[in-house]
Amino acid sequence: MARMQNTLWNRYKYKINGLILVLVGYFLYQSLFPQFPDALPTQELGAFEVTPIPYNVDAPYLHDGTYTKDFLLLFSKGQVSAIRQAYLTIGTAPLPLATLASGDAGILHGSQHGQEVHAIAPEVLLAEHKIWLTIEDWQGQQQVTSWALPEVLYSHH
Repeated sequence: MARMQNTLWNRYKYKINGLILVLVGYFLYQSLFPQFPDALPTQELGAFEVTPIPYNVDAPYLHDGTYTKDFLLLFSKGQVSAIRQAYLTIGTAPLPLATLASGDAGILHGSQHGQEVHAIAPEVLLAEHKIWLTIEDWQGQQQVTSWALPEVLYSHH
């Protein structure tokens, strides 16, 4: 009778497979019930009411050569179709629209249910930084507003 080799794999293969199944369940639960940081206060900007929600409290990451931080913007008032272009940036001052329009970083995209954005950000977030929203409508009118950067986004970096 041939004897099975008593290798590490043969000894622990059922436990390893069980652990893999537990990990799949854990990641499935996380994807079904995501935890987002608190939404920032809703602000009026012309015909719009906007509520930004950061996706996480992680530091900005490098995306196509630019540091970005991901947000979801909810428009509770105003028609998204009335926006020609809109950008979200993080810094001490808003970037000029001409500079923003030269690339695709920071531009809002999505539907009337929510606009997503890879907001242009510095590599390290500081207390003096603000979140800037710049909107241009189809008539060429520009509006800018800002939110204070929540402490949870810069305190642990």
